[in-house]
Amino acid sequence: MKILALDSSGLVASVAIMEEDTLVAEYTVNYKKTHSQTLLPMLDEIKKNIQLDLDSIDAIAVAAGPGSFTGLRIGAATAKGLGLALDKPLIAVPTVDALAYNLYDVGEDTVVCPIMDARRNQVYTGVYKFQNHEFAIVKEQDALSIHELLAALNELGKKVIFLGDGVPVFKEIIKENCKVEYCFAPAHLNRQRAGAVAALASIYFKQGKIQTAAEHQPDYLRVSQAERERAERLAKEENA
Repeated sequence: MKILALDSSGLVASVAIMEEDTLVAEYTVNYKKTHSQTLLPMLDEIKKNIQLDLDSIDAIAVAAGPGSFTGLRIGAATAKGLGLALDKPLIAVPTVDALAYNLYDVGEDTVVCPIMDARRNQVYTGVYKFQNHEFAIVKEQDALSIHELLAALNELGKKVIFLGDGVPVFKEIIKENCKVEYCFAPAHLNRQRAGAVAALASIYFKQGKIQTAAEHQPDYLRVSQAERERAERLAKEENA
């Protein structure tokens, strides 16, 4: 089984190829470039380096959201285009789940809490643990205020490992309000990686969690800023 994985859900752009249990190649860039300019060139570079025939892949995995609205659209469009061109199924992997999977098997007394900056003092987040060496969801991915999240973690009462681009944004709030033991993931594990998307996708593929390219839609979790502003403007016009 060979999986091509894409993640453009945040500032990071990442492409990976996984074959069976081996991560054959991964190209990850965390730099201010438009993902529409980077994803396909990164894939092309991987193709050349490992002499990849795209027809040989079995499925295309994509970080399906939440995340940057523009980044998710670019990732979805790229995955759908490849899926249609190659006649391959897609595997939608929740962004926050894949981010948590970077920290495999941290112990049963510890939970993993990715936080992605969702603006407006909110985070895209979830809570995860490893039970009998198996990845388990404690709290499904959601959009919450950072204070709501910390209150839930304090109530849970377990050690927490934080990771994601929300850490530098909310680190001081975490320090002031997190009452349980906590730490922050190291630099090489604290951002999105297509390798983690591929690893989770290989599990989902065996479980039959696939879709056609035409079926795939990103999971934004909340409406975009433009949609919020439009709704607010319409509400003001109705009340005028």
